[in-house]
Amino acid sequence: MARLYSDEHFPLPVVEELRRLGYDVVTIQERGQANLRMPDDAVLEFAHVEGRALLTQNRWDFIRLHNQGKDHSGIIACTVDYDCAALAQRIHNAIKAYASLSRQLIRIYRSSR
Repeated sequence: MARLYSDEHFPLPVVEELRRLGYDVVTIQERGQANLRMPDDAVLEFAHVEGRALLTQNRWDFIRLHNQGKDHSGIIACTVDYDCAALAQRIHNAIKAYASLSRQLIRIYRSSR
C-alpha cells in the first residue's frame, strides 16, 4: 500500500480514515514541521526523501511544481470535501490503480452528489 504524507492543512479525519483503510500516513505535524512556513517545494522534497506521496488541498501550487518537473514520490491533490470518509475512499479508489505513485499527479475531486 502507498506511503503518504499529509501537508499542514490536510484534514486529520481523512488521514485517520486512510490509516483505517491500511495506509501508512504521517502528517507534517507528526514530523515536527508544522508552523515553520516551509515553502511548498521543501514540503514536496521532504515527502520525496521519505518515499511518500503528498496529500494536499493546496492543489494549484503543487500542480505547478509537478508541471515544472520537480521530482516527487507522487502528489494527490484534493478539492475540499467535508465528508472525510468519502474523500478517503475516493483517494483509496484512485491510488489503488497505480503500481507506483512516483512522479504521478492524481487529482481527487469532491463528488457532485
